[in-house]
Amino acid sequence: MKPSGHRDLAKMLAEFKNGSSGSRSRRDLTFTYDQAAAKFAMATPVITPSWLSFYYPLSGQVWIGVLASTLTVCFTLVKITRRKTWQMRHGVLSTGSVVLESVGTLLGQGLYGRLSTSQSNHILVGTWLFFGVVVGTAYRASLIASLTLPRLPPRPETVEELVKVIDRVTIESFDGSYKKFFLNSESSAFRELGSMMVGGDVMDGLNTVLKMKSAHIGAPLNLQLIISRNFAKLDGTSPLYLGKEKLLQVSLAWGVPHDAPYTPQIDKCLRIISQAGLYEQWKKETMEAAARESRMKQREEIKQQGQDGAEHSQTNFRSLSIIHVQGPLLLLLVGITLGSVAFVVERLLVSEPHPSHTPGPTRQISD
Repeated sequence: MKPSGHRDLAKMLAEFKNGSSGSRSRRDLTFTYDQAAAKFAMATPVITPSWLSFYYPLSGQVWIGVLASTLTVCFTLVKITRRKTWQMRHGVLSTGSVVLESVGTLLGQGLYGRLSTSQSNHILVGTWLFFGVVVGTAYRASLIASLTLPRLPPRPETVEELVKVIDRVTIESFDGSYKKFFLNSESSAFRELGSMMVGGDVMDGLNTVLKMKSAHIGAPLNLQLIISRNFAKLDGTSPLYLGKEKLLQVSLAWGVPHDAPYTPQIDKCLRIISQAGLYEQWKKETMEAAARESRMKQREEIKQQGQDGAEHSQTNFRSLSIIHVQGPLLLLLVGITLGSVAFVVERLLVSEPHPSHTPGPTRQISD
């Protein structure tokens, strides 16, 4: 195209964008070949240590049921072992021993046999053992998944949730048209979002998201491509994510001169490409290629760092950390503390019996 053609094209695009009255009669749009939307990108919430890691495998209702069943069985066994006829046949068994053995069987410990010596509680103890096996097996299986795949904190997915947790939003300015659109919206959440908007580049906006309470708004495909190329890790995870809600959704079409003779041919080609699903296939191939290039680049960097760096990158995300086992450790610490306090109180309140002084046998000395 000649330089004059470049100037005519630039002039036509400027008129098409500004929407002047004279340009409306000289422009047209082709077949709508795709839908574009705007989404926000935010930093993925970091998994924080939680002492409830051992609580998550079972729901609250299940924990209440297990606790109620344990108390009921312990209370029933204590009542049975307190009967005089039972104590005369099997001996005295303290309340603590009954509770310890009942809870121990629930946790998978062996049964000493003193609770099942009577015919009156064979059925109760057998049912309790079956209950302990089922609940214990289900808990241990779910605990493995809970420790290796800890629960992620909640993250904003809608505009209403977004405006509550951020201080600013970056977006490519586009002459401030997006900011004006949000400020003039009837939605209070959109108006609040527009008041926090500032212009900025995509890379600068995404880097700012990782440093402060901020979000960046842009085209989803472009954001995914940049995140996959520049922020994705070797295992495929990323410190950034895209919200589910679509802030804007517009149709995409080519701008052509009004009544151009080649518009029907362009519409036919665009319709065939769209109906064949080629746009979606091209998007998928583009994302896969970007992810592949990112992984290859990271592997090259690891090779340059040496074998130690490679081993560290491969094993770092597999090992359990304090985030996973903080709950059991805190539970153990509480148990040790309570046991130490009970031991000190027992030593202070209960004095040890002193052995009575008994004279030894006298020796008779003969002359």
